[in-house]
Amino acid sequence: MAARNRGYFDAKGVFALNLVSSPGSGKTSLLERTLKDLKGKIPFYVIEGDQQTLNDANRIAALDVPVIQINTGKGCHLESDMIHDAVKKLNIANDSVLMIENVGNLVCPSMFNLGEHKRVVIVSTTEGDDKPIKYPDMFHTSDICIINKIDLVPYLDTNIEELKKNALQVNPELVFFEVSATKGTGMEQWCEWLESQAKLVPEEH
Repeated sequence: MAARNRGYFDAKGVFALNLVSSPGSGKTSLLERTLKDLKGKIPFYVIEGDQQTLNDANRIAALDVPVIQINTGKGCHLESDMIHDAVKKLNIANDSVLMIENVGNLVCPSMFNLGEHKRVVIVSTTEGDDKPIKYPDMFHTSDICIINKIDLVPYLDTNIEELKKNALQVNPELVFFEVSATKGTGMEQWCEWLESQAKLVPEEH
């Protein structure tokens, strides 16, 4: 089913991102900021994954971005068949970007391919700098690592360079972006990368 999803995305020129992190990393805030900054340039669609509530989907809907909430109940991750069903309901347009916000969990989502083009792991400075070596599978299977809440570093013991070193020890191919989703710091570089990647997808097919 993941391969089927990927084939569908490729055929329509849809660039799909799987956003993963532990709870409280600022994943939804990062998504909100990204949508606000790029809304006029890229057509976005969003799938929100949580065990319960419509809270995150309501936040995205407030931005007038098409969104579907998937509640997994006792499940700790999204699966490819859930994405398949949600995508059919979203009726995604060609040459667009699909943002899949996975359930907050650094273990289970690492084992399930949803058909995405890139997996983006978000880690906040408030979580310390040893997360990559404590939860290596998530960082090993990701393409991008966004370090969020860099504005809080002066108040923490977290060392960003140590965090990056630990992440590269697990996955030497990781690409990093250092941001503060609430302050907007570093968002321009992240948005420029996302915009460039979205344009590549239609050209490949």
